[in-house]
Amino acid sequence: MFDWDDLRVFLAVARARKIAPAARELGIDATTIMRRLARLEKALGADLFEMASGERALTARGQALLGHAEAIESAAFSAIEDVAGQEQQLAGQVRLSVAEGFGTWLLAPSLAQFSRRHPGIRLDLITASGFLNPSKREADMALMLARPQRGRLSVKRLGEYRLHLYASADYLARAGRPERPSQLRDHMLVGYVPEFIFSPELDYLDEVETGLEAHLRATSINMQYRMVRDGSGIGVLPDFIAHRDPDLIELMADKVEIVRHFWLVTHEDLRKVARIAAVGAWLQQQVTLASGRSERLAPDHARLP
Repeated sequence: MFDWDDLRVFLAVARARKIAPAARELGIDATTIMRRLARLEKALGADLFEMASGERALTARGQALLGHAEAIESAAFSAIEDVAGQEQQLAGQVRLSVAEGFGTWLLAPSLAQFSRRHPGIRLDLITASGFLNPSKREADMALMLARPQRGRLSVKRLGEYRLHLYASADYLARAGRPERPSQLRDHMLVGYVPEFIFSPELDYLDEVETGLEAHLRATSINMQYRMVRDGSGIGVLPDFIAHRDPDLIELMADKVEIVRHFWLVTHEDLRKVARIAAVGAWLQQQVTLASGRSERLAPDHARLP
């Protein structure tokens, strides 16, 4: 018989694929992680991991154990929810993967209010390039721009936001004001670095006019905003960023409007956990602000197969 807690170590390494991040997540040192993995493998009589490109990939036996370990984890979550009081339920860690612009402009300013309302929830906001995957337990929740098609996930459409072309008065005074999308070819354009666009929903310029390419490029929407604001060129910006800045001028609003949706993605096992629900309600409020309207949008909610 093995130590049940070793399954928690196994799950952390299986999801992180490396020892160091798993050790940080669990709050124990890497040597202990290695010792407990070795103990689990000895108890089961099976190699669970193999090294591949510097990462620990699951063997066939490890992959088989993963499903059982996640089922045990799910049962543990359910047990906590059944027996814990509300005070305990609204405590614990939530890891949330969000786009940088949304996190910076909408979530960060409202964090103080959220923390006062839910002091027991420790919230990690992850804005790395690319969304972390709740299906693989890289995150508890993710606010994504496209609806995922598979995985043990609960998916809810929270709302939409709009993007338009913007420029500074200084730039327009120097370069002139375009009146048609085709005239953008004669202007300095700001946009994403193509090979680092982690979601096709961020590829805006070709949607404005086929064949448009940015001259000044950045992986960060905040950097793009600063470039546009400071007169470097014309760029596509979310309204929830640009409308805060009176120095930005909206261009061709009647001809160019891009609409994107926010999808709240949560691992199915966590959907009814109280702290997850509290974060989800907070996100709904912020998405409503981003959409520029006060009414609650009709949800499009489903569980994925």
